Amino acid sequence: MDEEYKKEQFETLKIKSSVAKKFRRFSRAMSKSQSISLLLMLEFFEDNGISPTESMGPKMQTLETLIKKRINGVIAILKDIEKGQTKPTVAMMQSLFREAEPKKQPMILEKKNTEENQPKYQERNQQDS
Repeated sequence: MDEEYKKEQFETLKIKSSVAKKFRRFSRAMSKSQSISLLLMLEFFEDNGISPTESMGPKMQTLETLIKKRINGVIAILKDIEKGQTKPTVAMMQSLFREAEPKKQPMILEKKNTEENQPKYQERNQQDS
């Protein structure tokens, strides 16, 4: 038992024997003492604002399938956004940047050897000398 409750006195509760057996099995599985088990149960109900007489609603498997469906829906929406908005926008931006690239212009010092720019000197023939 917890140290906090060690000095407190025990009280007697009147419950049916079948319920007592079931509670003792539950207490052994949950914690060391029946008092702590009962306290944990009471705190759980108070903290979560629920009543043991109320239904908790759908079971965990139902909630899990509902969450999976919602997640699949979100994935489908994101894929649609990617196909309909993101990819076309990226393609347009890339085409704009391709057109906006400056054309490569030759540097000022660079000279092209073409037929028009023949050297101004001529070789002498050996006969002229």
